[in-house]
Amino acid sequence: MVTGTVRLLLRIEGAAIFVFAVALYLVHGGSPWLLVPLLLAVDVSMIGYLSGPGLGAVTYNVFHHWLPGFAVLGLGLFDGNDAIVVAGAVLVGHVGMDRMAGYGLKYPTSFADTHLGHIGKSR
Repeated sequence: MVTGTVRLLLRIEGAAIFVFAVALYLVHGGSPWLLVPLLLAVDVSMIGYLSGPGLGAVTYNVFHHWLPGFAVLGLGLFDGNDAIVVAGAVLVGHVGMDRMAGYGLKYPTSFADTHLGHIGKSR
């Protein structure tokens, strides 16, 4: 389990990236009214858990890892496409929000087993 100063630094890092992503989302024309619903929509990726923790961890981790969000964001910025930038900002913002709250990538053993520690144990 990640503890102490390292845990605090990871949460601050998540918060900073979340703020950065929200700013990009708004600057590139994202609707303030849709921001929260779009950020929460990323958690639809948990649907894999209906088939068990193994597939659930895979589907969850695909959308809760930094790489997909930054790849989409980079593509949008490179292409000058605001809609793609907004989509990437949502993905990056969601991961930042989760990291800020202390949630990490999942192991196939259980939804509660993450790379930042077990959810529910002295967070």
